[in-house]
Amino acid sequence: MPLTVLFPMPALWPEWQAPLTAALAEGGLDARLAPEADPATVDYIVYAPSSPLQDFTPYTRARAVLSLWAGVERIVGNETLTMPLCRMVDPALTEGMVEWVVGHALRHHLGMDRHIVNPGHVWDPTCPPLARERPVTILGLGELGAACGQALAALNFPVTGWSRTPKQVPGLTCLSGPEGLDRALSTAAILVTLLPRTPGTENILDARTLALLPEGAVILNPGRGALIDDEALLAALDAGRVGHATLDVFRVEPLPGDHPYWTHPRVTVTPHIAADTRTASAARVVAENIRRGEAGEPFLHRVDRVRGY
Repeated sequence: MPLTVLFPMPALWPEWQAPLTAALAEGGLDARLAPEADPATVDYIVYAPSSPLQDFTPYTRARAVLSLWAGVERIVGNETLTMPLCRMVDPALTEGMVEWVVGHALRHHLGMDRHIVNPGHVWDPTCPPLARERPVTILGLGELGAACGQALAALNFPVTGWSRTPKQVPGLTCLSGPEGLDRALSTAAILVTLLPRTPGTENILDARTLALLPEGAVILNPGRGALIDDEALLAALDAGRVGHATLDVFRVEPLPGDHPYWTHPRVTVTPHIAADTRTASAARVVAENIRRGEAGEPFLHRVDRVRGY
């Protein structure tokens, strides 16, 4: 009997039906992908927080819930979800994030804005320092943070990575814990935030930690909007403590039209485009996890419920 793979997201069904069906077939899986099914027959659930499915209690047969999103903060606390939960780590999503982070890091490092937007036709031949003279700090050393850090290190930026628990990433100076955080921030001419949203990371950039940054530091936040205390960041920008903030994620999205970020001269808003799940490659990740589940192998990217990611 074929496996039943439930895809309970009507709005996403037209986009995902073909690539997921193809990925399941390519993986040699005898599986039926369905937008609706009797809960008692469902073997796997492919999921995103936008799904109307919120009560997992009837799905007693399901072996795992496979998220299409990298962030799982909107589902990890669901008490009815007792089966394994896996987050999405999509190779193409990682590529997109690396491109966004490297692009904006180079933009600020080279001072491109003053040449691209130069209504006064000011001739300013000031050259930037070399990359090896511009320290970068990455907060978060998961798949995305490690990849971005290594890409910047390959361009000769000295990169410090910080995580809550000790990690080692080749090419990066790795720090951890509260003291490590303060040290990592103190050298960050460019700061990139790629932490998950958890109770321990919310407002990790507040008035105290922002004050640790070197004068004029640049902040890039493609991680989670709640990592930053918005009022504290605006105050630091107004005071010149922070030179610029390029922000891709926000507590409320779309960002309200009257939010101060839109008009602040030291803020760039990008509309949550730093990285996106790509259907073709992400579908293969889902299919591989189903293959692993059927083979009795460990799931990829299984969420630690205690840590929240």
